[in-house]
Amino acid sequence: MRITFWGAARTVTGSCYMLEHGGKRFLVDCGLFQGSKALKERNYGEFTFNPADIDFVLLTHAHIDHSGLLPKLRNRGFKGKVYATPSTVDLAAIMLPDSGYIQEMEIERKNRKLARAGQPLLNPIYTAADAVIAQKMFVPRDYGKTFKPARGISVTFHDAGHILGSAFADIRYTENGRQQKLLFTGDLGRSGHAIVNDPSIIDEADYLVMESTYGNRLHKGNAETNAPLLAEIVNDTLARGGNVVIPAFAVDRTQDILTMFHFMQEDGQIGRNSIYVDSPLAVKATEIFTKYPQYFDEVTTACYQKHGRLPFVLPNLNYVHTVEESMRLNNHPGGAIIISASGMADAGRIKHHLKHNLWHKDSTIVFIGYQAEGTLGRRLVDGEKKVTIHGEHIEVKARIVNMDGFSAHADYEEMLEWLSCFKKLPRKIFITHGEEHSALEFARMVRENTGVYTEAPQMGDMFDLLATETPLVAQDLALARLKDENVLVEINTALQTLALTRDYEKLLRVRDFLRQVS
Repeated sequence: MRITFWGAARTVTGSCYMLEHGGKRFLVDCGLFQGSKALKERNYGEFTFNPADIDFVLLTHAHIDHSGLLPKLRNRGFKGKVYATPSTVDLAAIMLPDSGYIQEMEIERKNRKLARAGQPLLNPIYTAADAVIAQKMFVPRDYGKTFKPARGISVTFHDAGHILGSAFADIRYTENGRQQKLLFTGDLGRSGHAIVNDPSIIDEADYLVMESTYGNRLHKGNAETNAPLLAEIVNDTLARGGNVVIPAFAVDRTQDILTMFHFMQEDGQIGRNSIYVDSPLAVKATEIFTKYPQYFDEVTTACYQKHGRLPFVLPNLNYVHTVEESMRLNNHPGGAIIISASGMADAGRIKHHLKHNLWHKDSTIVFIGYQAEGTLGRRLVDGEKKVTIHGEHIEVKARIVNMDGFSAHADYEEMLEWLSCFKKLPRKIFITHGEEHSALEFARMVRENTGVYTEAPQMGDMFDLLATETPLVAQDLALARLKDENVLVEINTALQTLALTRDYEKLLRVRDFLRQVS
């Protein structure tokens, strides 16, 4: 098995891993790059492989940084199937056209400026119509049901506990007469996260590809422990006549925050003020959530049984459908809670709400999710006092609050805890889906906690899994003959550090020495 890292390598977005085995070539995820201008430019270029050569795709979940380039993949010649859980298939059916529509609108706005300047016009990465056609590629597969997308390869999806339908991809194949298990976490969820079940416990894997979004950070509590602070923010802002504006992903995060508001209202922490969700996508996503009660956790199920409705369907909730309704909301005098996409404030209707509220000192902007480098959300969280939105310079006077306790990603302690449940640790672990400092730091933590050879690949790095195992076998045999356990740990850590820094000449000298002493 050979694996090449074409996305989410020392960056958080653009997840895309190409695997080759037995004459077959397939992808795990094919996501859109988000964040800085340099990252976004990757979306417009040609793929680094021939899409026509890809036999099939395994999609871990519907978030755009994992699924967002699938329509482009089809446009460039991909003829295979995309396998995902049923709810992921349904969510992708609304999220990808929405992504295409946003790209069309962004390109239309940019082209107006280019036309006035007499410069060449741009084309969108793909259109909403392209995304609708791409839905024909999707094939649903339930959790726990093994399927064979190609001869010699079997796959099982397990619940990743990140968002509705998110999955670990458990890939089995045979190499040199021995069955191998390669596991992709996709995005690893948190225990106790709202609505969805906890991440599945995995007993073993030969190789593991693991995310590291919060690989060097701890969450400041969770949704429950953050509720008093959020209640204080809401009550204070509304009392001053300001608006509470919450950038939130339409899928999962919007439903999470509405669930939190439900319990806060039940406990009397906040009043039943008008809540506006300005996202047609969130409306559709909520409808899809209601189709899959079998994926809900015990708390959500109990709430439904008690109230006869799901906790994210509030009686004081107003959905904003049309552009005209959204524009009227921008003129709201104050005293409203506005939830709008996108979660990183990089596109969509949220930019208009920020444009109309950032300069008001009585308003509060609450970020409740990860903000990638280069996004408007990240710049606001980092304290920028002047930003540009749709070509207009805005002075930031509103209160900016970052509450990462609502994140659907596990932090490094939660990830290490999940990894500790393995009864048989992998022979090698690849750390991905994290900014460079986060991925490298988490790789170090994993090595120190498990003793497993761990690496944070760079974009374009390729590994032959069988070949990378060969020096490890020699290393393990030599170390096994050493009597002093402390020496064994020290040498093992040193070997992994040399491998991570790619100092192969020194690594070979150490291995030769170990052979001699053993």
